Amino acid sequence: MKFGIIKERKNPPDKRVVLSPNDCVKALDLFPGISLVVESSDIRVFPDSDYRNSGIEVTEDVSDCDVLLGVKEVPVDALIPDKKYFFFSHTIKKQPYNRKLLQSILDKNIELYDHEVITAPGGQRLVAFGRYAGIVGAYNGIRAYGLKFGLFELPGAEDLPDQQALIDVLKKTELPDIKILLTGKGRVGGGVKEMLNGMGLKEVNCEEYLTRTFSGPVYCQIDVLEYNKRKDGRTQGHKDFYEHPEEYESDFMRFARVTDLYMAGHFYGQGAPYLFTKDDAKSPDFNIRVVADISCDINGPVASTIRASTIAAPVYGYDPRTGKETDFREAHAIAVMAVDNLPCALPRDASEGFGDMFLTHVMPAFFNDDRDGILERARMTCNGRLTERYTYLQDYVTGEVIS
Repeated sequence: MKFGIIKERKNPPDKRVVLSPNDCVKALDLFPGISLVVESSDIRVFPDSDYRNSGIEVTEDVSDCDVLLGVKEVPVDALIPDKKYFFFSHTIKKQPYNRKLLQSILDKNIELYDHEVITAPGGQRLVAFGRYAGIVGAYNGIRAYGLKFGLFELPGAEDLPDQQALIDVLKKTELPDIKILLTGKGRVGGGVKEMLNGMGLKEVNCEEYLTRTFSGPVYCQIDVLEYNKRKDGRTQGHKDFYEHPEEYESDFMRFARVTDLYMAGHFYGQGAPYLFTKDDAKSPDFNIRVVADISCDINGPVASTIRASTIAAPVYGYDPRTGKETDFREAHAIAVMAVDNLPCALPRDASEGFGDMFLTHVMPAFFNDDRDGILERARMTCNGRLTERYTYLQDYVTGEVIS
């Protein structure tokens, strides 16, 4: 079986890769009999020379490979028919801008395996960049706070080499006596927590956060049942919330009253309550002045996120009085950091971490008859059709193409 690491062709350019040179060497050692080549790229964080120096063939043509591994969506005109592809297709939520991509994948008889749906039998995602989104998002959140209030100016995360360099900068940053709220306890939340702990911030529990004042900056990490409550007042577990989100309403305002900087690292499920609405943000009790929306759901559960920002220009302002964008430095504005491709700012670390997960969880499935169903659950298309698990996308595929 021949694997090919493809060049990323989506704009803006993405420097990440599924397998680093070290990961390619590991793959050849772990799985005898496979071959592996790398498509030449002038944007990848690991230059072609790094692969060549590791004994990996670099080529201009990957059309003879059986399996092609990428990160972001492959442009339609670059898709090679009759191949197996792995990449983030951003189609599983029926994203209109990628309908033509999925149609082309079916037309070209491509087997698509989406990284986003590579899961364990219990449903847990096995490969993701979420931790690195959290790492960069936390850094950007602190940076945005400094810019909002004119307290300090930090270098862009993309100008620093790795996570430790980000932490080193944050350690030297003096914050006032503020309260930082973090929602989410998954990979993203874990990445944020690494950074806040790394810079030496004190973590406090919910009750302390809501009722006490502190000398020095503190943070509190909360989960869904702490910022949502059942409408009928009953106390149930997480399972009930995930199965019946419509029975819940937001209890976020009790945190918004005492929070200065909010970092959103949660997963938002369909039908769940919004954390705060535009009306909530207008309330005189709404104290939050900086939002780092790492989850970045546009016009979604975090009302101030009205668009995605970019790595080059990560912060914009939201005017809660009008619901419109404004200068984030305005006194009444909420500064919003809502970059939707945060791991791209830390491409080396992100690629190495992702590659380790891919080697551990995905590659063995090619050689053990997919005994745990890893590949089968992630296979969205086969023989020019959607697989059974993804037939819910049929109306999306056959609908009018939105370009």
